Formats: sequence, structure tokens, C-alpha cells
Amino acid sequence: MIETATGLVFRTRLLTETSLIVQWLTPNLGRLATVAKGARRTKSPFRGKLDLFYLADISFSRSSRSELHTLREVTLRETHSGLRKDLGLLHQASYCVALIERATQTETPLPQVFDLMVGLLRHLLSHPAEPQTIFSFELKLLADLGLKPDMAKSQLNPGTRQLVKALTENDWPVMARLKPSNEQLRELSQFLHGFLQYHLGSVLKGRAGALG
Repeated sequence: MIETATGLVFRTRLLTETSLIVQWLTPNLGRLATVAKGARRTKSPFRGKLDLFYLADISFSRSSRSELHTLREVTLRETHSGLRKDLGLLHQASYCVALIERATQTETPLPQVFDLMVGLLRHLLSHPAEPQTIFSFELKLLADLGLKPDMAKSQLNPGTRQLVKALTENDWPVMARLKPSNEQLRELSQFLHGFLQYHLGSVLKGRAGALG
């Protein structure tokens, strides 16, 4: 059975000398894995189309025996190449990918999470890496997953509570204009560290690097 989707490349890894396993985030099919047979051959139709954070329209043959499907066609939409020019941006995008993987199940529809990740990548292409970007992503993702922190029960200072509200509810252009104090950033970082640890079991190692 051949299916189509729009997907964002989350990870790639070698399967054989010539083939890759490509993991995608899609809006309607969630996270899924495909085999790109012969992708590393010089004349492969996949050549130059499968790299981290590439956005593409794809078709694949669904396997009836496993969650590893066969990739058939890839049409690139966006490569987000600017991320590869700034290590800070790359750290932030990579951490957000890992956070989605930790917090979601495979092959479960994730339209809001997909839109959130694509929006983040667009934002990163035109803004420097800042801690509030990560905090906003974490808060928005938690809200999309039904895990929004209850500020009424928190011990955060009033100003930090307002910052949480702004980072959760506003879009990326508005978020980028916020000017939180260093104290607010420290308090929010500690709060979210504990919140993520409680709900996800641990905090990802890449978080410190993403926050700079």
C-alpha cells in the first residue's frame, strides 16, 4: 500500500553500505521510519534529498510486518540550510527534535507538534539562538501534549508567570520581541527542568547545550 505525506527529516542512519533509515515527523502520520534503498549510491534519486531538517513531500510503501516502511519518492520543499552555519541554532533544533521523540509515540497523528517544529525552524533561520526560544518551545509542546503547567500552583515570581504565559500563547515573532531579565530566565530554566524531569522521567543531555 503506497501512502503519501509531508515530512520533516528527524534522523538518518546507515542500514547497509548503500541504504539509509530515515526517520520523519509528519502531521497526519506522526513519527515514522522509512528505508531509503540505495540512497547512498551516486545515481540514486534520493541523492541530496535526505538530510537533517529537510522538509519534503514523500511517498512510501507501508510494511504490514513492521514499523519500517519503504521510501519511494522524495520531493524537497525546504532544506533549512542556514541552520548548518550556526552551531547554536543547530544545538537548539537538535534538542527540540530529541524532546519530541522523548515525549511522543510513533505513528500517532501530531499535526500541532509538526506545525510547532516547522515554525521553530523558520524562526531559527532569522533569529539568533536565545534561551527563551527553547523555553517557548518546551512550553508550547507541553501545552500541545496536554501537560501545560498550572501557574496557579507554581511558586514562580509574578513576572516569571507572565513570561510563561507570553512564551506559551504568543507566536514566534512576538516571542522574539520579549526581553526577559536574567533572573526570570534562571527561574524559568529551573522550573522547566524539574517539570520535564517529573513528566518525562529525565531531562535530555542536550538541553544545557541548547540553552547555551
